[in-house]
Amino acid sequence: MAGPTGRGDSLGAALGDLLRAQVTPRHRLSTYNAKHWHAQLSQLTGTRRGYEALETAGLDVRSDTLFKWLSDPEHNVRRSYRDLIHTAYENVAIVPADPIPDHIKRGQYEISGVVRTGNDERTRGTRDAAPLRIDGTRGNWQEIEGLWLAGELTDDEFEDHFVDDVIVEDIGEGTDGWEFPGASYTVEVR
Repeated sequence: MAGPTGRGDSLGAALGDLLRAQVTPRHRLSTYNAKHWHAQLSQLTGTRRGYEALETAGLDVRSDTLFKWLSDPEHNVRRSYRDLIHTAYENVAIVPADPIPDHIKRGQYEISGVVRTGNDERTRGTRDAAPLRIDGTRGNWQEIEGLWLAGELTDDEFEDHFVDDVIVEDIGEGTDGWEFPGASYTVEVR
């Protein structure tokens, strides 16, 4: 039975496709695009989550002051208060990434596509060559997960860290490192 699968034009793209199909990446809510402090405050005060974000950010004003601000977009609000409103707005606008699940970190990977180590280059996952099999449980996922949670895990970063922190940890350096110079990859986790 086939497990979760990712496809892409590089190993990193296939790994990214696999991960994004399993968990939600860090992202910005499309409805949070206000630039002016008044519009941000109006949107925040429209929800309980917004009020909680204002409180967490440290905005501590009386309700009559808040009412004055909301009723007059030209009201002169101190810069420090505008900064707190902006901080609260950004905290609500950004949805954190789900952590990488254990079945991804502890899975058995089958990589199909062009794989090179030293002078040995083959297209894996064909009739002539089995997929490259990697045991994810032996990998060090700390850097990958840190980049993922920060919203900074690009396909190139994912490939580099997967090679260094998962493949090398499982089967070693290879003859002369691991390269994935192909244009089409499939990664399946079992």
